[in-house]
Amino acid sequence: MTDLSPTAGLRLHHRLLLICGFWLLIVSASLAWNIHQAKQNRDNLARETANAFFEQLLLTRRWNAMHGGVYVPVTDDTLPNPYLVDELREIRVSEDLMLTKVNPAFMTRQLSEMAMERSSVQFHITSLNPIRRANAPYPWEEQALKQFEAGAKEFGEIARDGERLIYRYMAPLITEQACLKCHADQGYQVGEVRGGVSVTLPTLAPLPIAGLVGSHLAIAVSGLLLILGLGWLLRSAYDELRRQAVVDALTSIPNRRYFIEQLIRELHRGAREQMPLSLIIFDIDYFKPFNDHYGHLAGDRCLRTVADTLKAGLHRATDFCARYGGEEFVVVLPNTGPEGAAKIAEELRRSISSLDLEHAVAPFGKVTISAGVATNTLGALDHESLIDRADRALYQAKARGRNRVEAEVASERAPSNQGLRAPAAAHRAEGKLRATPV
Repeated sequence: MTDLSPTAGLRLHHRLLLICGFWLLIVSASLAWNIHQAKQNRDNLARETANAFFEQLLLTRRWNAMHGGVYVPVTDDTLPNPYLVDELREIRVSEDLMLTKVNPAFMTRQLSEMAMERSSVQFHITSLNPIRRANAPYPWEEQALKQFEAGAKEFGEIARDGERLIYRYMAPLITEQACLKCHADQGYQVGEVRGGVSVTLPTLAPLPIAGLVGSHLAIAVSGLLLILGLGWLLRSAYDELRRQAVVDALTSIPNRRYFIEQLIRELHRGAREQMPLSLIIFDIDYFKPFNDHYGHLAGDRCLRTVADTLKAGLHRATDFCARYGGEEFVVVLPNTGPEGAAKIAEELRRSISSLDLEHAVAPFGKVTISAGVATNTLGALDHESLIDRADRALYQAKARGRNRVEAEVASERAPSNQGLRAPAAAHRAEGKLRATPV
């Protein structure tokens, strides 16, 4: 069964906010995940690129070591390596040509200088025990070399160089048989970590943060608009159901259901604030003969006219009227004592009488109403008791000639449900027309 209570709309609003919050949480998580993936992809690409440079350099070094070094002409840029101990370090071919042996370390240094000039990629051969002092490790290289001795296979990290981000990579150089020709005196054995070669890549491409944020923001806004649009449609449908559930279709004023809900709410508020509350029940006099004589369409017009007049006669926002059933109407007057309620009831009775709606089969010759007034002055929360007392007062008004107002005030103690139903209320089933004698 659909919940059409007043608090159901508030719960619907809260649930809509929760859905919006959950949607934003999902989009935020997606943004964080995509940024993480973009960073991981960039780091992986940098690592793979640096590793490719290292493997190419390692392959070149192995070729050099396999041939025991290579000879190149001595020039101003390529002078004999003072750290290379070899009887055949230089070979004079002619008076104009002197060759010098280039070992893997010297070759690596020259390749590093060439790469730096052409692509800003840096190579650096280093060791914890270097032969050449200039090959001593940088602090981060020293950290990587110690990790290699502990079993690490490679080292890579993003670092900041001033305003730019760079990627630093290093992998170990494992001692091979060909290496011992130059490094046997240092105590190395085949299979040991002899040092390493670092590869430093230039400025990395920035992460596409702006694009990711912009796309996710567009998704978030689109999703919110869709959720809010569907929520508005749902709320509109709910409001229409609520309106149909609490508004009388014929008279367009609140129906019995809304009246009961509002009466209970006002009784609780009156109890909290120690304020009286009055209830008026109106009944159109001789309505059944009117309906029989003029027809149901005329009877419907009469009910609508009376409802509009009662509604127009209430001037406070807290006062409201409703159709109680058949030809009966109710008016709830918060913070109103018995005298004020009786006065308002009399004004409304006169307003209906002044309409001069023809009623040929009634003693007055026109449509009139009778009213019963009851006031809750003790803060009791028994709405049924208050309705019964107003109903009993209405019965007295009808018994005393109709077209009049009768009021009943609560006793000094809170009334009970027993013995309060008037004879007129006793023979009327709830929701059906009162059987009023002509």
